[in-house]
Amino acid sequence: MRKVAVIMGSDSDLPVVEKGISVLKDYGVPVEVHVYSAHRTPEEAAEFSKSARKNGFGVIIAAAGMAAHLAGAIAANTTLPVIGIPCSSKVLEGMDALLSTVMMPPGIPVATVGVNTAKNAALLAIEILAVEDESLAEKLQAERDENHKKIIEKNAAIEAQFN
Repeated sequence: MRKVAVIMGSDSDLPVVEKGISVLKDYGVPVEVHVYSAHRTPEEAAEFSKSARKNGFGVIIAAAGMAAHLAGAIAANTTLPVIGIPCSSKVLEGMDALLSTVMMPPGIPVATVGVNTAKNAALLAIEILAVEDESLAEKLQAERDENHKKIIEKNAAIEAQFN
């Protein structure tokens, strides 16, 4: 199974990405976590992304706040799927990071999840890997089925209380 890289622009993004790392580990997906900044360590970020495919990665998740150029910088140096997680900041509450992550130029795509939604980034990475891995596809379906069951049960409880 290919690995997923979780790259954050700063260790201050760790509380956000930990939720995604947990999901990846729960699914049995090998994950590596690094801190590379698009602005402070651009050479290291570029080298990591240039060599990611040959180093066994299948997807890269990049989390950053404020100017949030990390996902784009990573995507510029690889043809692997890159998923951006915009992280909120105190100043603009993540809107700056969201726009910086989602507004990529033609030819350099970055899939972008919601602000601080590392769980969705991890699940999207797993869905990408599940194209070639039936066991991951089965685990994803089992989780969807369980979520469906929980909502049906909650609906029944609400209906019983109010109808």
